[in-house]
Amino acid sequence: MVSTVQNTDVKQKDADRAVVVAVTSRAVFEPGADDEVYEVGTAFPLLQALQRVNERLLEENPDESLLFDVVLITTDTQQQQQRSSIISSTRHYSLDVSRFCFSSEEDFIESLLKNNVQLFLSTDRNEASQASQKGVFSALLDQHSASCPSEQLKVLFSGDAIIRPDTDPTPGSRQGAQTFSAQLGEMRRRFGAFDSPLNIVLVTASGGRESCGAALRTLRSCGISVDEAYCLAGAPRAPILSLLQPHFLLSDGLGGLEE
Repeated sequence: MVSTVQNTDVKQKDADRAVVVAVTSRAVFEPGADDEVYEVGTAFPLLQALQRVNERLLEENPDESLLFDVVLITTDTQQQQQRSSIISSTRHYSLDVSRFCFSSEEDFIESLLKNNVQLFLSTDRNEASQASQKGVFSALLDQHSASCPSEQLKVLFSGDAIIRPDTDPTPGSRQGAQTFSAQLGEMRRRFGAFDSPLNIVLVTASGGRESCGAALRTLRSCGISVDEAYCLAGAPRAPILSLLQPHFLLSDGLGGLEE
């Protein structure tokens, strides 16, 4: 059973143009036993950064329709019982969330499909994997997301995932990766080279300059201009990630991008 509640406090986005991003509510809030307003969680800076991109897009063009459309997904039984607190917390922090979806763990994929979700973000690796297998482009959030800046959305593409063959492709997820990547690239082109609220980074851990160059060319062929590119030539990726502080890393389905 899937229940969807529209947030009447925010203006609803254009369903034909908006980029629908679903985030699990337990990643955004840390629920307390009897709290009417929850403490912020791992993904809170992410939602603020998505909102900042929307604000800047509308500053550039008040009629802009290519905006992030955020949906909060709740599958935890305990949190479903506290749905009023989730909605109250969203309003308290003035988050631009369009809809709240409440479903069982068995039905959460249905909630993603019903809302035409183009990117699903979760702290639960199993959930992200299930969504990918059902054709929903997904990425995993980790504890480092909590320390990410909120004024600029930083998205990291894995160059290794782009250039390696997709050994176990899911056609829907591959198509989702292409669609979301193209929309992200179009958003980035709305801003200049400097002071952009959206920053796209490419990190290629394996191989040399040829591998990094191949990944760059592939992204450019999909309409994605990269702000920063790093070729690690086999060096560990963790140090550069801690320095870059991306909100999320995109890798699943990228093997289907065509150069």
